[in-house]
Amino acid sequence: MAPRRDITDEPELADFDFSRVLNAIADPIRLAIVVQLAEGSTELRCGSFDLPVHPSTATHHFTALRQAGVIHQYYSGTARMNVLRRDDLEEAFPGFLESVVRAASKAPAG
Repeated sequence: MAPRRDITDEPELADFDFSRVLNAIADPIRLAIVVQLAEGSTELRCGSFDLPVHPSTATHHFTALRQAGVIHQYYSGTARMNVLRRDDLEEAFPGFLESVVRAASKAPAG
């Protein structure tokens, strides 16, 4: 098994900023990433997401989510893995993530 290397430019729980989290998930592509992580397995590699954007554009969206504290990323070998920071978000903003995912999952695609 390849060693795990964390990407370290995400905020600590004490440094979460609600407006930054809101801004990060307001984008439809980033919201789709959050929903796919919430509804999928505990971790997904970047290439496994169903996104209507070029991989380099997707990288920008993953970075925005990571730097807002919504996701944690790490390398496993050459794969960049993504994990929703569900527990941290729940502690910082109780009920927020669950409400967003539930609403986004009910919304018509478009």
